[in-house]
Amino acid sequence: MEVFTKIESKTVVLPQTNIDTDQIIPARFLKVTDKSGLGENAFADWRYDATGGSNLDFPLNQPQFSDAQVLVAGDNFGCGSSREHAPWALLGCGLRAVISTRIADIFRSNALKNGLLPVVVPPAFHQKLLGTPGAAIMIDLTSQTLTTAVDGTSESFEIDGFARYCMLNGLDHLEFLLQQGALIQSYEEAHS
Repeated sequence: MEVFTKIESKTVVLPQTNIDTDQIIPARFLKVTDKSGLGENAFADWRYDATGGSNLDFPLNQPQFSDAQVLVAGDNFGCGSSREHAPWALLGCGLRAVISTRIADIFRSNALKNGLLPVVVPPAFHQKLLGTPGAAIMIDLTSQTLTTAVDGTSESFEIDGFARYCMLNGLDHLEFLLQQGALIQSYEEAHS
């Protein structure tokens, strides 16, 4: 997993509420054995027209958002099924964080385990972000703050301590456990 300490990026905005995991990555793309290529199919039913061409009205297809790493989404992002492919697809298309007023619990868990930071902010701050697509934002995981370049306002956000530790150190759960090898061995020897 890639280390996440601080990112500075413009935002891309999807104001729709209740964006579920089937909208993030439709089920027909889940027949893969690895993560490669999922980013191309993120939001496929919105990004592409019936012929497979790009829908130029969709924000992720617009050139000014091509390097955006922060998605500002409507309320209740990531609801629906528990597919881990959803954060994989978002990471695959270059996103590192999702901001909303509410993020579904299972999506949040899957996102954190894979290095995608889910950030919940108050409605007033969220409305400011929704109203300024492409605005520069800085997310600092160390201080757990989000700061806008529009007016310099900051908001703090909550994150599980273990997930924060893993993201700051670029560790997935298995890598964390492997780092504990000496402690595990010592415990086993003392309790055998």
